[in-house]
Amino acid sequence: MAPRLLVYTRTAAYRHDSIPAGIAAVRTLGGFEVDASEDPRALESPLERYAAIVFLSTSGEVLTPAGRERLASYVESGGGFVGVHAAACTEYDWPYYAELLGARFDRHPEYQPGKAVIEDHEHPATRHLPAVWDFTDEWYDFRTNPRGTARVLARADESSYDGGGMGADHPLVWCREQAAGRVFYTALGHAAEAYEDPDFRAHLLGGIRWAARLDGPRPDPGQRSQKTL
Repeated sequence: MAPRLLVYTRTAAYRHDSIPAGIAAVRTLGGFEVDASEDPRALESPLERYAAIVFLSTSGEVLTPAGRERLASYVESGGGFVGVHAAACTEYDWPYYAELLGARFDRHPEYQPGKAVIEDHEHPATRHLPAVWDFTDEWYDFRTNPRGTARVLARADESSYDGGGMGADHPLVWCREQAAGRVFYTALGHAAEAYEDPDFRAHLLGGIRWAARLDGPRPDPGQRSQKTL
């Protein structure tokens, strides 16, 4: 049976227009069964059937107390968690979530082209990328630097765009372990166009597969039959 993902897209603050494109991308990466939901009750049920939980540009307070408990238990027991873009703008009232993700969103300049410097080419999310990756996004700043508690995979080159606020050490993509679980986060993915970009799609797929502990070669992209909760 193919690994199953829960893609959670509830928003209680800013809502990204790219969310449908993001869901569609995950569904067509290949090798997964995908349940997509904006219903908090999806996180209140047992989560063990999922290889990973993906928070795709969620925002604000999106979990009930029962959902928080389920998610924390799932990750601590070995589950995979993936945060994409505005997942860092989520659950500000839950201290555990900041620990889980590694950093919280602070601000961003205008959407513009820039460069990401790949620090780690051994990770499946970044091994296919050039040493300097040209991309267009919002180039999130974070309230704290996750380096030291996370394995930084890529950082922003603030000299390549206007308005950066973290300086020379500006992590953009990272992964970490939370008890027995794995966490992957990418700050990229603001616009729908990102989810059509082959490099970004491979980046996202590599992060999901790592968090879900799926070893072996990547599957070929393909359509599958999925449902929306």
